[in-house]
Amino acid sequence: MAAEKQSTVRKNQIVPLEITGMTAEGNGVGHFDGMAVFVPQTAIGDRLNVRIVKVQKTYAFGIVETVCEASPDRIEPDCPHFRKCGGCVFRHLSYEAECRIKAQIVSDAFARIGHLQPKETLPILGAEQLDGCRNKAQYPSGAHPETGALCFGFYAPRSHRLIPLTECRLQPAVFSEILRRCETLLAEIPPYDEETGRGLLRHLFLRRGFHSGEIMVCFVTAKDIAERLRPIGEKLMQEFPGIASVMMNVNPKRTNVILGDKTHCLCGSGRIADTLCGVPVRLSPQSFYQVNTAQAERLFAEAKRLGNPQKDELLLDLYCGAGAIGLSMADAAGAVIGVEVVPQAIADAKRNAAEAGIGNAEFFCGDAGEIAAKFASEGKRPDLIVLDPPRKGCDTVTLDACLEMAPARIVMISCNPATAARDAAYLCAHGFSADVLRAVDMFPRTGHVECVVLMSRDKA
Repeated sequence: MAAEKQSTVRKNQIVPLEITGMTAEGNGVGHFDGMAVFVPQTAIGDRLNVRIVKVQKTYAFGIVETVCEASPDRIEPDCPHFRKCGGCVFRHLSYEAECRIKAQIVSDAFARIGHLQPKETLPILGAEQLDGCRNKAQYPSGAHPETGALCFGFYAPRSHRLIPLTECRLQPAVFSEILRRCETLLAEIPPYDEETGRGLLRHLFLRRGFHSGEIMVCFVTAKDIAERLRPIGEKLMQEFPGIASVMMNVNPKRTNVILGDKTHCLCGSGRIADTLCGVPVRLSPQSFYQVNTAQAERLFAEAKRLGNPQKDELLLDLYCGAGAIGLSMADAAGAVIGVEVVPQAIADAKRNAAEAGIGNAEFFCGDAGEIAAKFASEGKRPDLIVLDPPRKGCDTVTLDACLEMAPARIVMISCNPATAARDAAYLCAHGFSADVLRAVDMFPRTGHVECVVLMSRDKA
């Protein structure tokens, strides 16, 4: 047997490279000497000289040394932090190019992972608003690398190295104003150090109602320092009329999980109000809520259009969170049942239904798979199931229960095209067909893309 050819690619070698594809993480990919080379902040069509920085057995990573011929998709980044901050990956591309890439990521996942060819693939649902589109931001605190003063910012890519910044084009402008003021007001409170476990202030967490404009400020601390924070919260509420609530969340654990178990209201109402798809919602720091409200409303409207609930049908909403999807479809369905494992989310869902005057929806707290299996054993037969699982996707208990309940249609919404393709393939191997697939850009300029897929049961 002939010996396998060894690649000559070496660390620090500079190689010519044409970028021919893009990964789901936003890295350009080209090939040199039979090896795939991944390069961040590049564009399909770029001709480059690339410095190899890491070599694995079958692939390598590189950084741009020189751009020999720029892709027509390239634009000048509109953010001074882009090349350092780990938030955005596509600010060097036109938005049209970004949408093409994201649509391809979704199609490739269904073809390569799910081995599925949906009957219809619709054009990507691009975002109408690129700047200021997020309603939530979580800023880690730290000591400024130059001055040592308290600062907030975001982490550099693939690290916990803080990049100090107070402005982000993805956030509402008022967040920057609050952030700068908090750096001054909190200057005497030591930032938390992940390595030593010392310090008090871990994160500043901001939420804003897209329609209401109400703002929540939440200080995430390593211990209860309510007496020090309350006068700061009162001052913030006086200076920023939009702030309706100031909270303190205590997280004493040595963990990179942001929120702890205990939250205290320092000033204001303890929640903020907003509407999603016309349904009133009230948000606490722990409430799950789509980060891009405007685009979430378009996504849910598309899911409703594809699912096409009818007045004589039962809709089962698994992983329902605070009930937004099911409640947005309740006017068209006969009845809605929502299932979610987080007790606070179920309490929010029930409250949201009551405030909206929706009487045909009920909610159950528990693991989606276990409750779905219980419904199946009881002979419950939903006509339409909506799945909106976390990034890891559905477990087989949930999928098997969906199969046993034999709905006519399943609509899956997913923030991870890879697990969506995997789960859709499982359902399609057991009697369903993939009818319609659509990519949805919920997070413009970042590497994330969502998708929605309609599956129907083969009655034969």
